[in-house]
Amino acid sequence: MDISGTAREVTACRMCGEEDWQKVVDFGPVPLADSFLEPAASYDDEPRYPLAVISCRSCRLMSLTHVVDPEALYRTYPYTTSDSETIKKHMGHVVAVCVERFGIPEGSFVLEIGSNTGSQLKAFQNAGMRTLGIDPARNIAVVANERGVETLPEFFSVDTAALVKKTYGTPQLILGRHVFAHIDDVASVAEGVRNLLGPDSLFAIEVPYLVDMLERNEFDTIYHEHLSYFGVGTLVTLFQRHGLRVVDVERLAVHGGSILVFVGLDDGTRPTSPAVGELIALEKRTGLHEDATYQRFAEHVEQITGELTALVRSLRAEGKRIAGYGAPAKGNTLLNVCGLTTDDLEFCCDTTEFKQGLVLPGTHIPVHSPAYAKAQDIDYFLLLAWNYGEEIMAKEAAFLARGGRFILPNPRPSIVPSGA
Repeated sequence: MDISGTAREVTACRMCGEEDWQKVVDFGPVPLADSFLEPAASYDDEPRYPLAVISCRSCRLMSLTHVVDPEALYRTYPYTTSDSETIKKHMGHVVAVCVERFGIPEGSFVLEIGSNTGSQLKAFQNAGMRTLGIDPARNIAVVANERGVETLPEFFSVDTAALVKKTYGTPQLILGRHVFAHIDDVASVAEGVRNLLGPDSLFAIEVPYLVDMLERNEFDTIYHEHLSYFGVGTLVTLFQRHGLRVVDVERLAVHGGSILVFVGLDDGTRPTSPAVGELIALEKRTGLHEDATYQRFAEHVEQITGELTALVRSLRAEGKRIAGYGAPAKGNTLLNVCGLTTDDLEFCCDTTEFKQGLVLPGTHIPVHSPAYAKAQDIDYFLLLAWNYGEEIMAKEAAFLARGGRFILPNPRPSIVPSGA
């Protein structure tokens, strides 16, 4: 299918404006990771888009080479915030950090960009905060509003920021959890945030950490929604260009390794924590500014995809039954890049009801409920939702006790429990 009108090639870096790029990996044309399909006799018209990443030699932003029109990606959005215990605890931690470390008082106005169904804002409401969500997905905004979390179905921009300030006032906290990496026009967002912040207000963003991604070979987190892959130094560069200053940062284990970055006005009252300089120094020590680091990552990607495909197919050749555990966006990258299809995995199971009964993009593997999966005599689950691995292993103790096994895709393909 012709996609020329819905994807454009990246030329200048969205962080620093430079155009000196290092090529990292190219996966070729791949379907959108969240474009689940109704079962059909043919999928010949399924659109595919270039999926490749490059690294800016100036600020070391890692970026996709092409940007898909956000109207195509987000106006009707299938992803809803996980209700796992891991994420619930993490959301509570985010509230605690903001309230205890930064002294945000009860009754403060908290604004969240990309607020999804409002779960994080609910946690702030429970802490006595006044909240507002902004999310472009109209279907998701309806759900959030029904839950009692007021949500505007809009993209965040300078104009949206002006509307918020006029109607709701100045936020004490603007939050963007795992949404900032999805935004192409980060300059507009930074300007909107700067116009909204007061002297002691904070803009807090949570993003996957590039150091962890490269060290753990998390190449499956590359998909069309994830336009940018950040180090702290890259974010410092961006915000300095817009009169903002990174004042603190915290490393997190969530989603395979993330950072929670706090930003204030450059001339604001918040002091800069030593943690900012410490992570910038770490990035230098780990080679984040060196071409060789990204070359090694590309080599690891090639090795892992080959090893994983060979492992799955050798097990299938032995007559083992294999299914996918979870149907996350990153799982679709993994399966498409490895070329794994219904010949390799019988199905995927996922707790998200609207995915059940559909097929995965590109591979067309059917998605079923956990109840369906339990009724099957599966020997191995390929753990696509590996970011919830510990919680899943505990939940599936009975499966493991009867001899079932999980295949883990990273940092290198392995079988758990080992010795199978």
